[in-house]
Amino acid sequence: MEFKPLYFGDRLHIINPHGVIGVVTLWSRPEFVIERFREAGVDLDPNTSPIAVFGTLYGNGLREMLRNLLYNPQIQVLLICGHDRSGSAFELQSFFQGNLEPAECTLSCYKPPEGIERVGILRLADTQRLIDDLVKPDKFKFYPELPRIVSLPDPQKDGAAAGIREFFAGFVHQPRLVGEEDRRAIPLPEVEVQYFPSNPLGHQIVAERPLDAWVELLFRLTRFGRPVALAKGERIELQNVKVVVEKPERESLQRIAWLNLDQKKLLDYFKNFLKGELRADETYNYGHRLRRYFDLDAVEVLAARLQNDPEDRKAYFTLWDNRRDLTARESRPCFVSVFFRKLADKLALTATFRTHNAMDAWLMNLYGLMALQGEVAKRAGMAPGPITVFSHSISVDPRELDRALAVVAKRKWKMHLDPQGYFRVTLDGDEILAEHRFGDVTLKEYRGRTAVAVQHQIARDLAISDINHGMYLGRQLAKAEAALKEGKEFVQD
Repeated sequence: MEFKPLYFGDRLHIINPHGVIGVVTLWSRPEFVIERFREAGVDLDPNTSPIAVFGTLYGNGLREMLRNLLYNPQIQVLLICGHDRSGSAFELQSFFQGNLEPAECTLSCYKPPEGIERVGILRLADTQRLIDDLVKPDKFKFYPELPRIVSLPDPQKDGAAAGIREFFAGFVHQPRLVGEEDRRAIPLPEVEVQYFPSNPLGHQIVAERPLDAWVELLFRLTRFGRPVALAKGERIELQNVKVVVEKPERESLQRIAWLNLDQKKLLDYFKNFLKGELRADETYNYGHRLRRYFDLDAVEVLAARLQNDPEDRKAYFTLWDNRRDLTARESRPCFVSVFFRKLADKLALTATFRTHNAMDAWLMNLYGLMALQGEVAKRAGMAPGPITVFSHSISVDPRELDRALAVVAKRKWKMHLDPQGYFRVTLDGDEILAEHRFGDVTLKEYRGRTAVAVQHQIARDLAISDINHGMYLGRQLAKAEAALKEGKEFVQD
């Protein structure tokens, strides 16, 4: 039978297509291992060699290797000969020993191939390696006898050639009768990422305009949000998300239309947000909670406090009524508190929402907050400043992912200046000098003979807040270190 790989054919080194041995080189380059075999006097003739193929195994290729073996049942022996950097040799042996256990993984799942109803996840015991359950040891034609796994010495160590020669001196080629009908082609399920790993409590967004903030918020949710099961159904959720909108002003008709939003709906919400009436068919609304529910007008009281003392820190109002809202069967407010504070001669607003629908409510609520901030600022004789929105639980319905992703698709990368300053990198004698600057002021100097030394000092001081800035600085420090070692001139990009 001829060896025909289903996967990674361009990375495998086929010696004799009719051979019965597969050599697993783990993290070592196949060319290096082949040369060690040649030095050991192993037959590598394409017509007579017992070796069919040499190939690596980094760990994440285990699923493909197993399928290649199932499709080529003539392989009787797997020789492990290479640098085992990640424990992939143990994982391969563990699989054929049947050390498999069911596993749950919320981070990702397998999308069943056509004609297969479900694909489960298995974990190799005592490892973190996950594989699909479509391939198990008993799928192999001669299991548990074949394939036989033999570990040879690390090809880079002394005595490797002797170990290789010893195996082949005692190897007896006993071909098994197999034919094309014995090949098994098991499809490889596609891995679907449920969400990308992050700290689900640590997301913070700073944007200049409302729509920029909303698009970024949907991006974070669709990429990092975790699936949860609520009483009302499945949701994709993040918690304690902080969004800062630096210039909370109404967007232009063109920008609203660009994202397929209803301008009239947004403007109506903005205009009606502060009305204090409660309709007979409503259990609450924010305007009523702000202006009448507690027998005082929050707009009036908060504005008076700030007018009397612009530095007042008691301009805080809660919309949540513990007596009612903790026990009521009907709906209760999602917008639960608001805080006003002077910031750089402007009136900043911070709002807290206990729960938030990111797709249909967040932007509307922001427009309502803009109306509230504008009215309080006008009465207090101040100019509106930034708005910060905390969402304790913010989510999107998976059934709305198509809408959310359509918005996210219009997100473009923009260059942002790091609000914590910039760095000027030079060489000073036999050291790298990184000056942390803001405007024309040098805040601190960082020195070291290597890029890593300077990197650790900067990281210790939390001197960078923008990931793009950090990657740029890393490139400059590496370039400076190379110039220092080579005695060349360094010019910062």
